[in-house]
Amino acid sequence: MTRGENEDELWDIYDKERKLTGRIHRRGDKLAEGDYHLVVHVCIFNSKNQLLIQQRQPWKKGWPDMWDLTVGGSAVAGDSSTTAAEREVKEEIGLDIDLTNERPRFTINFPNGFDDYYLITNDVDLEELHLQEDEVQAVKWVDKEELLQMVENGEMIPYYFLNTIFELKNFWGCWDPSAKSYILKR
Repeated sequence: MTRGENEDELWDIYDKERKLTGRIHRRGDKLAEGDYHLVVHVCIFNSKNQLLIQQRQPWKKGWPDMWDLTVGGSAVAGDSSTTAAEREVKEEIGLDIDLTNERPRFTINFPNGFDDYYLITNDVDLEELHLQEDEVQAVKWVDKEELLQMVENGEMIPYYFLNTIFELKNFWGCWDPSAKSYILKR
């Protein structure tokens, strides 16, 4: 384990249908074939259509020193997606949020689990945040153009959906490639 990772952290194990199996997994151990875990991400936007991003610490395993979405992390045993997202925001940037009436805007399956993405709007004062020293070295607001330039410069983790995330926050729907537009509902 690297600094900032909790080797005693326990995760619920899900099956491929995202049903709890009743079994627990210890972080750092290899997941068995057919076992999955839940990861959450929260992307906080402000009323100026800027995204709050964080810079990872240099000792973080995976993407050290890189800029990342607002917060993200694994759900621990007993967490729902929503409670995990609220906990991660509190732990990483010291902000209390209420996601009671929210659902993930989208979920991306990855080989060992499910990534839930929450997209919310909150005019956060950066001076009032308390960054988790083991994980986060800095935060800042960026607009879409700056974010995409950071990806191009190799400073930002290159999530494939970053080009559309600023639009996705306002809509539910899908992309219509023939019309080159979204089929959306606000």
